[in-house]
Amino acid sequence: MTLAAWQQDFRTWLTDASKEAAFRVGADAMRGLSVYQNNYRGQLIECLEDSFPRVRMLLGDEAFLHAAITHVNHHPPHAWTLDAYADGFGDTLNVLFPHNPDVHELAWIEHALTEAFVAHDAEPLPLDALGSVDWDAARLRFAPSFRHRIATTNADSIWTALSGNAERPESEMLPEPGGLIVWRRQFVSCLKRADAAEYEALLHLQENASFATLCGLLVGRLGEADGVAKAGALLAEWLGSELIVGVDGV
Repeated sequence: MTLAAWQQDFRTWLTDASKEAAFRVGADAMRGLSVYQNNYRGQLIECLEDSFPRVRMLLGDEAFLHAAITHVNHHPPHAWTLDAYADGFGDTLNVLFPHNPDVHELAWIEHALTEAFVAHDAEPLPLDALGSVDWDAARLRFAPSFRHRIATTNADSIWTALSGNAERPESEMLPEPGGLIVWRRQFVSCLKRADAAEYEALLHLQENASFATLCGLLVGRLGEADGVAKAGALLAEWLGSELIVGVDGV
């Protein structure tokens, strides 16, 4: 047996508990292999517990452990770093809890905040540079840490309560879907629930970075005066919060 084949059998034993692979590695080593497998599985479960502490609080220890074991059974590590193992856990939760969108959205929040924290840095745009902008041609650039998804529940309020050891609100559907937005400002990962109008504006900018077309979108929705005013207010908020970190042409 070559070293590569031995390593492949050892990996197969860890991930699938294959008796055939264990026999090829060495039948006399079965007891020792069991120790390795227990450590392997325990470390992966601990990784998920560390990555999703508030999901664990929401579900309870027993339900979370069942979800973690299910994930470990079907999804071996896929990257060189264990930090990446949390990437697909939300998909497992979607399968196990198909009628609990609050669980899905809370898991997304936790993972997105972690991703935002390690995203590339970006210097905020000096506000005094905005006076020379040709806004008819300006194109806006998001912070590299920007993440988003649709919001249908009050998962952000649940996250806030669980993070501050406050009384958790009951899970509920929103009257109107909006968006969950995550980004990093300096050294702090930020979370915000955007209303439907702001989320639509953000999605539009992601597809077409033009500020002029954003104004056109909002004017079409709100009328000329209110649309232009809304575009200006959103731009000021995004620049101030460092969600927007660049305006091409400055």
